[in-house]
Amino acid sequence: MKAIRRLTVRTVLPEPLRGLEELVLNLRWSWHHETLDLFRSVDPGLWESVQQDPVRLLGEVDPARLAALAEDRRFLRRLDAALDDLHDYLTSPRWYQSAGADGPAAIAYFSPEYGITAALPQYSGGLGILAGDHLKTASDLGVPIIGVGLLYRHGYFSQSLSPDGWQLEHYPAIDPNGLPLTLVREDDGAPVRVSIALPEGRVLNAQVWLARVGRVPLLLLDSDVEDNDPAARDVTDRLYGGGTEHRLLQEMLLGIGGVRAIRAYCRISGHPAPEVFHTNEGHAGFLGLERIREMIADHGLSFDEALEAVRAGTVFTTHTPVPAGIDRFPRELIGKYFGGSAALGEVPVDRVLSLGEETYPDGDRTVFNMAVMGMRLGQRVNGVSRLHGEVSREMFGGLWGGFDTDEVPIGSITNGVHAETWVAREIMDLAAREVPSIMEGHGWNGVLDVPESEIWRVRRILRERLVLDARRRLRASWKQRGASEAELAWIDEALDPDVLTIGFARRVPSYKRLTLMLRDPDRLRALLLDPERPVQIVIAGKAHPADEGGKRLIQDIVRFADSEDVRHRIVFLPDYDMALAQVMVAGCDVWMNNPLRPLEACGTSGMKAALNGGLNLSIRDGWWDEWYDGQNGWAIPSADGLSDPDRRDQLEAAALYELISDHVAVMFYDRDGAGLPRRWLEMVKHTLATLGPKVLATRMLRDYVRELYTPAARSARAMAADGYAGARELAAWKHRVIKAWPGVAVDHVESAGEESPHVGERLTVRAVVNLGDLKPEDVLVEAVYGRVDASDSIVSPSHLELTGEGGENGRIRYTGEIPLDRTGPFGYSVRVVPRHRLLAGPAELGLVALPPAPVGMTNGDLR
Repeated sequence: MKAIRRLTVRTVLPEPLRGLEELVLNLRWSWHHETLDLFRSVDPGLWESVQQDPVRLLGEVDPARLAALAEDRRFLRRLDAALDDLHDYLTSPRWYQSAGADGPAAIAYFSPEYGITAALPQYSGGLGILAGDHLKTASDLGVPIIGVGLLYRHGYFSQSLSPDGWQLEHYPAIDPNGLPLTLVREDDGAPVRVSIALPEGRVLNAQVWLARVGRVPLLLLDSDVEDNDPAARDVTDRLYGGGTEHRLLQEMLLGIGGVRAIRAYCRISGHPAPEVFHTNEGHAGFLGLERIREMIADHGLSFDEALEAVRAGTVFTTHTPVPAGIDRFPRELIGKYFGGSAALGEVPVDRVLSLGEETYPDGDRTVFNMAVMGMRLGQRVNGVSRLHGEVSREMFGGLWGGFDTDEVPIGSITNGVHAETWVAREIMDLAAREVPSIMEGHGWNGVLDVPESEIWRVRRILRERLVLDARRRLRASWKQRGASEAELAWIDEALDPDVLTIGFARRVPSYKRLTLMLRDPDRLRALLLDPERPVQIVIAGKAHPADEGGKRLIQDIVRFADSEDVRHRIVFLPDYDMALAQVMVAGCDVWMNNPLRPLEACGTSGMKAALNGGLNLSIRDGWWDEWYDGQNGWAIPSADGLSDPDRRDQLEAAALYELISDHVAVMFYDRDGAGLPRRWLEMVKHTLATLGPKVLATRMLRDYVRELYTPAARSARAMAADGYAGARELAAWKHRVIKAWPGVAVDHVESAGEESPHVGERLTVRAVVNLGDLKPEDVLVEAVYGRVDASDSIVSPSHLELTGEGGENGRIRYTGEIPLDRTGPFGYSVRVVPRHRLLAGPAELGLVALPPAPVGMTNGDLR
């Protein structure tokens, strides 16, 4: 008989051991080795069987063992030391506290998923892992972030394989009481509730769970409460599950409910209210609408005034260069949930719809685009690598029509990874012993002096650990697929801790090309079985449950890996999660990544491998395009200019095989008299020394604080000062400028100078600009100049503000002198853009006035 309800009965710890509960309920243990050692010592065998989950450990440990530990003075001293260390970590000033008083008092960080630890399964892939690393690093640096997400009662899914290699999904129930969470309660002990009005008088209610990620509170909203109807209770059932309407409800709860949860938490806990709101991908975009509602209701602002106040303090990060990866909803569905008294009664539904409208030339006017709304609600927008920023400016440039792609206001901050989570302890210990300056965040060049024999020794340990773990997982998978123990003797010899090991693990959408390595099966087989330089490949990854194409790719890999002649050299390990990822990025010698360029936004798994002494073998996409230097791994040549995808795959697969056989394997097996691959280890040391400081999440988060959070806080304060006078002023100014802009024109442009000027001279430019109903202080008139290409487009232009010299009837004369500081083809133009002290940049409104035709010296030669 099946139980009708699942619950977790917690252990009552003896009084001397009560400190263990405090340690368990702060997820800092997931990246703090000394605390993990303490938990392991409670019961080493049980610790491994509960997969290093301290909540399960304390729930299943023998009471007699707890009683013994309560009398064990040595254990109690270690427990007290761990508690003292945690308290010091939580209270001592850190980097942010010394970074200056200009930063925001608090930042709200919204994400649909968080990868903190495998013991809290609330993530599916890179977006969640990044969010988890973001929070952990904020804790380490003292950045005052509050995380907001949803608590999924069935998580993402657990993956297994059918006998013929087809992905199967399982959704084990998750009891929050069995997780390192506490329920947020009011002062009277009642659980905090947030509610959202739905059509037809329905209400979506949610309770709020708190996960403590070091110093960072993470609020997780849970709709499985008794005062919801059955449909509402299921809103937070699965991550990325359900149909369109279900996803919309999840995103409404995340955005609207998340803001309300923050307000309740800050009221109860005394935590400073956020000045900046960071929207991590479009899923949480509705948070901006709730903040607009607050501004209208609490401060009497109009919609436009509230919009300016909200935009100033909002950061939006886009994570996908793939249009199909962006959430779009039918406009009529948005109208249903935001019309009338539903959801946000104070916010006009027509204004909501306009925020998500795809107004660019090839946009679909029948859908509501969550990323577009996020960009309109955020004054600061960024991609997650330099290349991704370029791709995003191209994708969304139509929202700022009239401006060149390079001027579209979407920047980039390249992702980073949390070293304490992803770097193997043996590597950490080696660094602490040989290069202690690294542990303090500097001195990476000291890696070059680490004895190569020590690096090779540690790499052998990590490779062997991966092999043993892979065998264990492989045996469990084959048994689950129906194999008997008698059929599995070969697994004891599967993989080899002395063979070159390549890792490939990620989600399985088609653009990541899981099966590119199978393009020529015979050639792959030859690489795997080479008698002198064999290669072994460890593969893992999940396809979305609705992605039949992705499941077929997994099946193709599994069927090849099942072949008797190669199954000891290539394995697919099901149920890819953080625990498996940690073993793989540490144990693989080479991390392989072969997406269709430029469709990988960043791809941080290769960063984790690099920090563990692995080398990357990748298409130059995402972060690798930015930081590959020719000595820190290998770049797979990309044929991204080809229109024939089949031909492209053929060429890139051939290049991949050649790199592995003629370069990677040759270097790995080229040993000196001491048995060391000197050239390989030199490349490893170079990789650590040069990539180490770049790929860390500490670098990433400092960039966010300096480039986005602090400027956003300044802007938000300027808007809010004197009863939101700034927001009122900017909204009124924008309304006036947008209305008058059709009357702005560049009537005439001329220049004075020789036909063939010489470098070092200056070119006088004069322009007559008709401002219509605007004033000179409303605009910036500037010359745009620089090198031109064959089509007379100005490449990497410079800008010079022109000076007004008076005029009449709205027609103003402007002049300036352009420096001619380079030889060769040169060109210039003149433009007019709006200007206001509260704008983040000249392209913010997407308005620009240009001369009616090319003028001046376009394509003239400087001598």
